[in-house]
Amino acid sequence: MSDRLEGHTFRRFDGELDHLHAEILNMAELVFEQISKSLESFQPANQAIIRAIIERESQIDLLEKKIDNSITEVLAKRGPVARDLRAILGFSKVVTDLERLGDEATRIAHFSTKIHNSESGRSRENTDMLREIDLIGGHACATFQKAIETLKTLDLTGAKTLLSQAGLDEEFHASLRRLTSFILEDTLNMKYVINIILVLKSLERIDAHAHNLAEYVVYMVSGEDVRHTEEDQT
Repeated sequence: MSDRLEGHTFRRFDGELDHLHAEILNMAELVFEQISKSLESFQPANQAIIRAIIERESQIDLLEKKIDNSITEVLAKRGPVARDLRAILGFSKVVTDLERLGDEATRIAHFSTKIHNSESGRSRENTDMLREIDLIGGHACATFQKAIETLKTLDLTGAKTLLSQAGLDEEFHASLRRLTSFILEDTLNMKYVINIILVLKSLERIDAHAHNLAEYVVYMVSGEDVRHTEEDQT
């Protein structure tokens, strides 16, 4: 783990920021596992893992509270300024996004149950439609994994590289067009397709949150606020 923010060591606070960093990485890995398992749950043989996903949501919530309390204690006891304060504010933002990522994992698991329960005899068509989740899910997980790596090493270059990569808007709309064709072929596919689209929207949000994590790394390391820069330029 990197222990420096722009040449300033975390150990000035007797390891408190270093400990926060470690706790956040632990939370990030747990959330990533939740998302990965939620995607695995679309295989009928893996439906049993949904219960475990839902039960572990409370573990993520507890981690969020624990880290928030630690952040509050550091702010109250140490009165950090400059880079130290920037690091703590960045960590606080990261925790919020990680909690929301965990919520998306649980939401996907719930939709997995709905989709599994609504399956009919059109098994081949169902498999074709579920392939869209595999496609978008693979992209979202890869982006989140890269974000975790930049957070782990506080890699400014890696974070900026991730932010230079487009989100899932184009892939989402391509999947939407393919799914629409299934409805045109048979209106009985409507409910099934709608649930899949809702899963894809969750995956699109996961990708967006992963980009947010990279923005926070840039802020913590360099002090640069790169949020909404694309919108500002249009």
